Order: sequence, then C-alpha cells, then structure tokens
Amino acid sequence: METELSTLTRTVFKLTGADTRHFLQTLVTNDVARLDEGMVYTALLTPQGKYLADFFLVPDGDAVLVDVATGLAPGLQQRLSMYKLRSDVTIEATDIAVTRGLGTPPEGAFTDPRDASLGWRGYAGQPGEDVNWDALRVAACVPESGIELTPDTFILEAGFERLNGVDFRKGCYVGQEVTARMKHKTALRKGLARVKVEGTAPVGSDIEHNGKLAGTLYSQAGNQGIAYLRFDRAGPGMCAGDAAVHYEG
Repeated sequence: METELSTLTRTVFKLTGADTRHFLQTLVTNDVARLDEGMVYTALLTPQGKYLADFFLVPDGDAVLVDVATGLAPGLQQRLSMYKLRSDVTIEATDIAVTRGLGTPPEGAFTDPRDASLGWRGYAGQPGEDVNWDALRVAACVPESGIELTPDTFILEAGFERLNGVDFRKGCYVGQEVTARMKHKTALRKGLARVKVEGTAPVGSDIEHNGKLAGTLYSQAGNQGIAYLRFDRAGPGMCAGDAAVHYEG
C-alpha cells in the first residue's frame, strides 16, 4: 500500500453551547467526561445498535471538535442536528486540517486513543509525517469506516472495547441496550481479527475453511490483514481466493 500523507481527508465540526457535553453524552458510545483527560474516540449508533459513524471528540476550550471521515460528515451532521431539538448546542463547520505523526505529540496535539502505535493527531497546523498509516492500522487491527466498518457492524465485533471506543458505565445512549446485551449476555462468536496472508486477495473476499464460509478478508498490508471471522469456523487451512489466511486466535 502507498504511504499516506500526514494531512487526512477529514472534516472537523465545532460544537458550542451550554448543553454541548450533555448532548453528546446522551448520544455517543463513550464517556464524554473523558474529554477532561484528552481526545475521546467514540461512535454514533442506530437504535438497533448498529454503526452509523465513528469519530474523535477533541477538547477545545469550552467547545468540542468532532473529527470525522469526510464521507461520513454530512450524515453525522444531519443526525446530530436531528437530535439537537431545543438543546443549547450550535454545530459549525470549520476549515481545520487534521494532521498526524509519530513520537511525542507536539503542543496542542493528542495521542490517538485507539492504539499507541497510531501516534498523535493535530488540529493547529502541526507538521505531520508521511508514514504508511495503513500498515500501522492493520498491525493494530484498527477498523476503517467504509472498509471494516459498515452499516451492518456491531461495534463490539469491531473491537471498540479494545480500542477505547465504548464505556459500559456511562449510562444510556443511542443503541446502548443492544451493545450492553452483547457485552454481558453473550460471548462474541464473530468479529474482526488480525490474520497473516500469503498472497493477495481483493478487499471483501470470502474466507473459506473446509468448504464453509468462515469470514471476509478486508484491509491488507504486507503479509498482514484484518478479517471478519466466524470464530467457530476459523482454523488452519483457510483461504481467500488464491491467498492462504492464517488466524492465530
């Protein structure tokens, strides 16, 4: 995969108003109080507990910045506006560019809360680095919107607990009941996992094992990949087209 530029294709909204934090707290999967400690990774779900958008909340004085993939931005803004009702919250567009890099975060930047290997994210014009971010993301099994994260995704199957994207003590939010039930009442039988790949296969290729569908192969970098697996069918001898797929559990 090609090295990605340090400036991302992201859109940043600014939320202001007396009700901003309370408003977000009733909607998103993570605890907004964590903004007092830094950046927060979170998601907005459907009432049925399925993925709508993932994004970062960034403290900015009394305001909160929302850093979201540009392709998801119009839908997220529309959904936030729909939920706003009479809340004292204003949603403003900005021209803030998001940068990122590795090592010690510069002043005004924040460590990526999903995984330390993903470095920092900046919002004040900090110079970033040209790094193969996809390779780092795949190595850390971090899903990407539009690839591993789709409208059919349940966030626990996508690893949001491991990625610090969900809080189970914060109280109610949209989709909370389904998410909590998956956490406390069932063992996950499906989910994203890092795999080793020998050969190549297109994103979205079926993974088969002993003649049965075992999952789907998504992002790949080098000999590593992210797969969505049925854990009861995963095992030695899996393949995705002409590529061999190895899952170590």
